[in-house]
Amino acid sequence: MKLIGQDRAVASFRAALDAGALHHAWLLAGPRGVGKGLFARAAALRVLANGAGPGVGLPGLEVPPDHRIASLIKAGSHPDSKLIERELNEKGDLRRNITVKQIRKLHGLFELQPALSPWRVVIIDSIDELEPAAANALLKLLEEPPGQSLFLLVSHAPGRLLPTIRSRCRRLEFDALDANAIDQVLAAERSGLATEARKRLIPLAGGSAGRALAFADLDLVPLAEEALAILRRGDPDNSRRSRLASALALKAAAPRYLAFLELLPALVAAEARASSGARAARAAAAYASIRDTAALAPRLTFDPAATVFALGTVMAAVGEG
Repeated sequence: MKLIGQDRAVASFRAALDAGALHHAWLLAGPRGVGKGLFARAAALRVLANGAGPGVGLPGLEVPPDHRIASLIKAGSHPDSKLIERELNEKGDLRRNITVKQIRKLHGLFELQPALSPWRVVIIDSIDELEPAAANALLKLLEEPPGQSLFLLVSHAPGRLLPTIRSRCRRLEFDALDANAIDQVLAAERSGLATEARKRLIPLAGGSAGRALAFADLDLVPLAEEALAILRRGDPDNSRRSRLASALALKAAAPRYLAFLELLPALVAAEARASSGARAARAAAAYASIRDTAALAPRLTFDPAATVFALGTVMAAVGEG
């Protein structure tokens, strides 16, 4: 997948790289789904490829796919690079956090001399998911960074990180993507999606290409449009909210249900901002109720059909008031 829409971040990193002034730790901060992880992987490849040779003369962070370092990174076998993400537990599910054991394994990377270039690169995607002991272990590495080391730390919520970690990083901001960038991503990654379908998806994405892709895969547009119809016109005979509940009731619809719960508060908030007077007040009240229910429902395993019907009732009060 190609990085799209983050030219400012790319230019800032390239300026430091070209000047030979790379900070040892970069905090890649911004909303989910805007390309921070892609940037980290592309930046790591560019640094390692340049260091090992032959040098890369392409713009941005591009590296030819046939470059020998690109082949090693793609195979996950580059000896000077480490990607840290949440691992699977014994049941095959993703762990809730990145563990301290994973961070301590980095000492093995830094105890040896780099094999292919002067650089050793660590990507953590995302640093928000470090358990407390892991965050403290990482802090020790950032306080006394090994020579020619580069840490690329993805964060969706940098304000929640340890201030001591933030203070040791150069912060690189990633913006929400505009409609054109999201359209480019959808066209490139979901080539079978018609222009009209992309157009209907973009307003739901909230500036996140990752969200747009997920919503496309889950066919969320019809559900969003049904919810908007309830917000704007009400549901006097219960038919619209019943259709929503039926569409999300089955166990097989669980991913779609969770995505709908993620989408709905933003949808209602946008409707509140676009309204005025008494209708704006009703929409704001509906937003507060829907936000709380959407957050609690997955954790408390509420019945999906009953939950969606209840959310529809809250929305209908906006349209019928």
